[in-house]
Order: sequence, then C-alpha cells, then structure tokens
Amino acid sequence: MSYAFIFPGQGSQSTEMLAELAEHYPQVEAVFTRASTVLGYDLWALVQNDVSGKLNQTDITQPAMLAAGMAVYEVLQAQSTLVPQFMAGHSLGEYTALVAAGVMSLEQGIELVAERGRLMQGAVPNGAGAMAAVLGLEDAIVESVCSQIAGVVEAVNYNSPGQVVIAGERAAVEAAQAAMLEAGASRVVPLPVSVPSHCSLMRPAAEQLAQKLAGMSMQMPSVPVLHNVHFAAAKNVEEIKALLVQQLYQPVRWVQIIEAFKDAGVERLYELGPGKVLMGLNRRIDRKMECQAVFDCITLEKALTTL
Repeated sequence: MSYAFIFPGQGSQSTEMLAELAEHYPQVEAVFTRASTVLGYDLWALVQNDVSGKLNQTDITQPAMLAAGMAVYEVLQAQSTLVPQFMAGHSLGEYTALVAAGVMSLEQGIELVAERGRLMQGAVPNGAGAMAAVLGLEDAIVESVCSQIAGVVEAVNYNSPGQVVIAGERAAVEAAQAAMLEAGASRVVPLPVSVPSHCSLMRPAAEQLAQKLAGMSMQMPSVPVLHNVHFAAAKNVEEIKALLVQQLYQPVRWVQIIEAFKDAGVERLYELGPGKVLMGLNRRIDRKMECQAVFDCITLEKALTTL
C-alpha cells in the first residue's frame, strides 16, 4: 500500500502533549533535549508544565510543534524502518517534513522555525492582525468577498472543501467576517492567534527569512516533500529555500496537496504529531483515502499494525 507521512502545524499544540508516549519511548525526550540545546531553554519542561500560555506564543509554538512531530517520527522509525512515498506538512508542518526527509538537521530546523516565529511576530504589532475560519462557502466566494473589503484581508488556508481561513489586518478581517455571513457562510470562527499567517503582511518577515535561508546548508530530501505553495516537490535546494520564503505570505494549498497524493496513488496518510486536526480535514477532502493520527501509544500500535 502506498502511504505518506504528514505533519500538523500551529493550532495542534497542547500542554502535556506526547507525555504518555514519552513514558514508554525515550526518543521523545531525546528530540526535545536536542531542541532545548539550540533554544537555550527547556522546551520539554515548558510544553509539559505551561500555565502562562507561553506555548501559544508563535516563537515558542513553532519549535515545539517541529520537535513534537519529529519525536513521533523518531519513535515510529525506531520500531520499524519505514519509507513513505511522500511527505508534507500543513504550514509550519512543512518544516517538520523537510527535517524528517533529511533536507536539514533537527538542530537547523529548530533554529530556523524559532527565528521564523520571531520574524512573524515582529512583522505585525500585537493585536493588529487577525485570522478567522470561514465555513460553508466556496473558495471563489471567499476570495470575492475578501476583494471587496477595504484593507488587507486574504484567503490564506484552503483546508478542505467549505473551510477556508482568512487573515490580514484586524479591522479588515472583522469586516470580512460579517460579509461572509451575509454571503451565506454557515459559520465564521475567529482564531486565537497572535500573527496573521500566510498573508501579504508577512512579506517583511519573508525578506528577513530569505537572508537566514541564504546562508544555510541543505540537501535534497530522501523522500519527495510536497510544498504548501505549489503542492509539488521542489527540483533543487534553491527552490526549497524560495518556497519556504514564499510560504510566509502565500496560501496553504492543503486540498491540492491531498489531491496530488491521490493522483500519485497514495492510499493512506499518517499524521505524525499531537492531535488529529489534519485527519479531520482529510476526511472532508477525500473520504476514500484512509488517514491515521499518531500521537500516543494506542495510535502508534495501530499505525504499526497497518504499516
């Protein structure tokens, strides 16, 4: 059976994530220890004991989610050497996929996403941006409504049929929320985020990220990784770097990534990392494609059985 590994992004994090898996598999804390060395603080302790909401700060969420995805991947690999046909990740999860595919080391990835988070947070003043999920409208209608709103508001995550996330300036996003309901949306849900990701407000952050990437050493992936920007594999390292820059201010094309998997013959997806957000999205995209989330001992055993 042809299968792919996929990795979640921001929004799947939670306090005490992977705690049960860590009790049985040393690979979990080993990955977080390596990440902590790069970051200069105890990432595992923060994730397990967060009471102040630090885990939801973008510059902390990003390395935490990359470490979590890689921890599950390392546990899975320790049980059986598995080579998927493809990998991909939703938004930040794309970085996890690239680390898992050997494009960069864990340490490089952690340093890069921590910097990415800082740049994103610095690109828009706190409270000036917003994001919202629009449910029950066709993509074209969401795009049309956004184009009629004064200010910056754009469709940024094409998550599944009937679910598109918009982002931009707070006032524009709020105006768009009301307009989406008038256009027939079943619901519009404001998202608890500190940064309006994947919209044009992130261009200043992207320019700075490009400078960081320019000096990084990377390799081509051992397994094809489909990128958020154009839902295809990159042809060379320079294209990978360019796509990571573009990803900051261009939409996540998740529906098209799943459709590309299907066209390539992929029959089953494994979501590696906390939660099962992608599993829910993928069921709405293509119910015939099987998807399993892997984040604790029970789901790990189930995945090993089917693999």
